[in-house]
Amino acid sequence: MQRILFVCTGNTCRSPMAEAILKNKQIDRVEVRSAGIYAANGSEASTHAKKVLEDNGIAHNHRSSLLTRAEVEWADLILTMTFSHKMAILQQYPQMGQKVFTLKEYSDEGSGSDVVDPYGGSLAMYEETFRELNGLIDKAIGKLK
Repeated sequence: MQRILFVCTGNTCRSPMAEAILKNKQIDRVEVRSAGIYAANGSEASTHAKKVLEDNGIAHNHRSSLLTRAEVEWADLILTMTFSHKMAILQQYPQMGQKVFTLKEYSDEGSGSDVVDPYGGSLAMYEETFRELNGLIDKAIGKLK
């Protein structure tokens, strides 16, 4: 079993969408969770994130969770939405460096670029983020197998 943790800031937009996308691909022996560096526990995914997932036929019941040591230790692979998320994790858990990557870095899209945060933006921004995440996750899957 490979355990993958997606991390963003508030765990209401990017990381829950990434979690839902990967779960929807139903890959054997892959377990997926998400968390946020500065998340409040128990919040729903944003309205636009839920709408975009629904429009793409993906059901996902989400409640936000703060990134904890337990989550970091649970994961075999931690994929962050930004370089600053990666650095925040490595600052707090330096011993975990071998399993923390930005999603773009892991997907061979470059280590310096981030997945843009659609928080507070239009539905179109969320749709673009969904498309970007879906493509990056498809590329990442090749490395998982």
